[in-house]
Amino acid sequence: MNILAKQKAFPSEILAVTFTNKAALEMKERTAKMLGRDINGLWLGTFHSIGVRILRRHPELVGLTSNFTILNTDDQERVIKQLLEVEKIDDKKKTAKIFVSIINGWKDRGLNPDQVTDQYLDWERSREALHIYKLYQERLKVLNAADFGDLLLHCITIFRLHPDVLAQYADRFKYILVDEYQDTNVAQYLWLRLLAQTSKNICCVGDDDQSIYGWRGAEVGNILRFEKDFPGAKVIRLEQNYRSTPSILAAASNLISNNKSRLGKTLWTEQEKGDPVFLKSVWDGMEEARWIGEQIENFQRKGLPLSEVAILVRAGFQTREFEEVFMSMSIPYRIIGGFRFYERQEVRDALAYLRLVHLAKDDLAFERIINLPRRGIGKATLQKMHMVGRHEGLSLFEVAEKIIETDEIKGKARTSLGCFIGDVRRWAGMQASLAPEELMKDILDESGYTAMWKQDKSPDADGRLENLKELVDAIAEFGSVSEFLEHVSLVMESAQNTTEEFVTLMTMHAAKGLEFKTVFLAGWEEGIFPSQRTLTDSIDKELEEERRLAYVALTRAKENAFITFASNRRVHGQWQNNPFPVYKRTARITHLFLDAPILNHRTTSRAPSAVSVSENLPTARSTYCVGECVFHVKFGYGIIKNVDSDRLLIDFDHAGPKKFFKALFNGNDKNLF
Repeated sequence: MNILAKQKAFPSEILAVTFTNKAALEMKERTAKMLGRDINGLWLGTFHSIGVRILRRHPELVGLTSNFTILNTDDQERVIKQLLEVEKIDDKKKTAKIFVSIINGWKDRGLNPDQVTDQYLDWERSREALHIYKLYQERLKVLNAADFGDLLLHCITIFRLHPDVLAQYADRFKYILVDEYQDTNVAQYLWLRLLAQTSKNICCVGDDDQSIYGWRGAEVGNILRFEKDFPGAKVIRLEQNYRSTPSILAAASNLISNNKSRLGKTLWTEQEKGDPVFLKSVWDGMEEARWIGEQIENFQRKGLPLSEVAILVRAGFQTREFEEVFMSMSIPYRIIGGFRFYERQEVRDALAYLRLVHLAKDDLAFERIINLPRRGIGKATLQKMHMVGRHEGLSLFEVAEKIIETDEIKGKARTSLGCFIGDVRRWAGMQASLAPEELMKDILDESGYTAMWKQDKSPDADGRLENLKELVDAIAEFGSVSEFLEHVSLVMESAQNTTEEFVTLMTMHAAKGLEFKTVFLAGWEEGIFPSQRTLTDSIDKELEEERRLAYVALTRAKENAFITFASNRRVHGQWQNNPFPVYKRTARITHLFLDAPILNHRTTSRAPSAVSVSENLPTARSTYCVGECVFHVKFGYGIIKNVDSDRLLIDFDHAGPKKFFKALFNGNDKNLF
């Protein structure tokens, strides 16, 4: 705006790019309002919107015409599927979706098919994917179409092969302004470098400590090497913070200082010191959710609106325990950036299997999963089954049982339907002999549903698998399938009730750019955050991104920040013991998040104390006797029926028999765990 106000350039001589349409629209509205005049001609928008604007002017240089179509992800998959059929490549394992993900990744790195070298062919089917990539690009030309990755990739190709076109834009843009530069990928970086080579008058705003999207192609190195890319560039560190208290900033600054790949800065604020970051150790995930719920109620009694409270987790599956506890405590909540746990696609699919096994006449469940994963049972077969069902008054399952004995359907559909019916009957017969969680796991494994997501290479596949494992954990808390399904129905019914005030529950990634007076950061123990994969791989780059994510999460808090970690947590169906909280580590302390120096951190006189610690780790009993009466916070009183190695079988007065690990009982509190 300053450039236009001082008439240093015409609107058409300024290029301003950001990442979201919402941000671009707001920038346009603010600029027009502050200048008091129209800003037509200004090249302001997202990378993709500016890319398509340039591409529409020179489409013939990449084999297109000006009215080319822009494909979305579904369109991409359809084109890839057609190519797989032509090439006789089996697509039963969601190959099309996998190939789309790989091809998009190459495009984000600015790679045309002829630029994909051996270093990018480390996956077992990557050479096959490269072959499809070449055919795909040829097919898009025939269709006069481009996908989102092409909008920048084609521009880069045009700029490289046609210097006169590049010179036209490089000379035009006297000023290039870039927002959120730390989130740019390689293609965006190359595109900007080419456009800025003439004037070198480029201004990038970003925070290297908030680069948290490496998993989707963002390259933090773009901002780290900015001064090398543009020698003589002036770096202005925006170090004054207007959001958080000195205590929160001290904790966040000390945490991020462990990263080696960063430009470095010293945050400061004029606000009052505020309370230190509070570290709270709990026994397990359910106690964590209850403790946070109690703190929220305390804040609410003091007049803090629920809209000023947020709970941030590392992964989506962690929300399940909070949802159930908050429902029991009548604390209204909303999930941002995702669905409630029981509303997620993979959870609904799994529940549909369980519903059908429990009640074969559940037509909605039958229809949802009859061809999931794919069994060759198409719409035509399902329509025929609906017709028979309506005519004879039968459920879809009963129709299926009937028609597999006739010639009404043939071939693969008949065989697959017969196998499916046999599986459902078998699973239904296992209800009496298997624990509900074991039955659910068997269903997911034997149906091929778990394998379907394991073979899926899309970025969200791992999260879906985590949610399925968390679902199995949730079922383990109930004595029967019917009890669990009834519980889910109540949870979903509660979700329909709305109120103006909500506690916000979201992942740390979704919280970027937001702020709340009080923030609870849950699950800060090894294996959850940082993730087990990050620790196992020992890749500094990935671990540093985890630390940046922790930094972003901490700095969402304006007044109060609470970090909780559990001594025991059920992960993937197994209890995981975390005897040493992250802040007590010594040998590997610089490798992790909260190290010893944070407890005595002194950045300025404004922040004499950064962290307060509350620790109440209980000790477990080692001996139990058959016939002993015990108490559980959820199931009430029960009698120990069997002691076997590290496990206990307890028959509760109201909940019936349950199995527990001995190590998870707290002998200091009447066996409460």
